[in-house]
Amino acid sequence: MKNFLIIAAEVLSSLRERRPLILSLTNNVVQSITANMLLSVGGVPVMLTHELEIRELLNSCANGMLVNVGTLSEQQAQTMRTAVKDAQAANVPWVLDPVAVGLLSFRTSVCRELLLTPPAMIRGNASEIIALAGAQGALCRGVESTAESADAVTAAQALAQRTGAAVLVTGETDYATDGLTTIACHNGDEIMTRVTGVGCAMGALSAACVACADTPLHAAVATAAILGLAGEKAAARASYPGTFAALLLDELASLSPDDITNFARLEKIA
Repeated sequence: MKNFLIIAAEVLSSLRERRPLILSLTNNVVQSITANMLLSVGGVPVMLTHELEIRELLNSCANGMLVNVGTLSEQQAQTMRTAVKDAQAANVPWVLDPVAVGLLSFRTSVCRELLLTPPAMIRGNASEIIALAGAQGALCRGVESTAESADAVTAAQALAQRTGAAVLVTGETDYATDGLTTIACHNGDEIMTRVTGVGCAMGALSAACVACADTPLHAAVATAAILGLAGEKAAARASYPGTFAALLLDELASLSPDDITNFARLEKIA
């Protein structure tokens, strides 16, 4: 896995140097941790809600955009529909985080509509990816998956081939695929699931990596390696979730490209 280790390390190095500005259209619960995680890893977070301001930012200085449907309303859905088209017109790559798709019909239909303006990457848990791909599988329990990430690999590969996006399935093991190549990342820790917003903030990290990587697949692998390794290192020092949340930001800020090449555990499975 030497090549992808080097690629992930180079993405982190580029992210530190370029400091991409990431527009996050995200849910109301996770805005703080999303902004803090982006700042810690080297990105610049912006949260906007007005369509005209979103268009202006996309046409001026945005390097990437996250669309997260966690607390979706009809007004937000319309803003997202417009934003992805504006991002496409401005050549700004965007990432879809299909929170709880498959569990609730409104957000499921909105996300499938958004895919008509293809994202660079889709990041979700196993149940979300299976549902978004249109396959039969376990539903979410709230925002949690009732399926294992390995169960969604085939659906993720099919979704990537259909949309042209890289797909990052997150779970105990993360899987990144472009439909042809699939990489497993075995870093991370269970405590990451006990802090609200870590997964959603991963979507913003995905957008930052997309802005700095040569391909969306490279960005997906880098995202999994960066957050997984930082989470692993924070978990080794944390007693409980509250301590872990603070330490995660510290580990993201201190993570080096050498950490990635030395300690990321990547495996090519297809």
